[in-house]
Amino acid sequence: MARYTGPKVRLSRRVGVPIADIPKHTSKRQLNPPGMHGYRMRRLRDYGLRLNEKQKLRYHYNVLEKQFRAYVDEAARRPGNTGELLMQLLETRLDNVVRRSGFARTIWAARQMVVHGHVRVNGKKVDRPSFAIKVGDELSFKPKIEKLVREHMETMAGYEVPGWLDINPGKLTSKIVALPVSEQIPFDINPNLVIEFYR
Repeated sequence: MARYTGPKVRLSRRVGVPIADIPKHTSKRQLNPPGMHGYRMRRLRDYGLRLNEKQKLRYHYNVLEKQFRAYVDEAARRPGNTGELLMQLLETRLDNVVRRSGFARTIWAARQMVVHGHVRVNGKKVDRPSFAIKVGDELSFKPKIEKLVREHMETMAGYEVPGWLDINPGKLTSKIVALPVSEQIPFDINPNLVIEFYR
């Protein structure tokens, strides 16, 4: 299946939680199930619970199923807690780091910045949203996009940047100082249910 191009709020309504931290997604009215009347809420069975958690993660990070499955397999190969490793792999995607740094309001805006070649990693242009950022890497922007980035930052006044990122608002740079841990991820998810879905 190709990239989803439909209404984004519909995704929030489908999984029952806001997948973007903007008013359009967070209003109570928008979290009713999709459809004219919404389907009658049935109690989810074990499979449905795990599927819903997986879809929450996919929608939050804007990742297709095939790519998401590859992240799950990679997390399972590495030594350590598979659920935490999966979250680290998703959090350190380039488009997500741009969003977490407060330079873009949504994952879709961050992805567009990256794909259009406006983001630099350690001074080099990177146009792949899935590019894996490592500890010590520094993000910056091309001069022609800096005005838009500042406008995004002004609309997000009061946004708290996670502790694993070191932001310089004056220079519009972001440096990764550590790998994210589960307490630093501002999205309520149970990654163990996601792993169980694939096992």
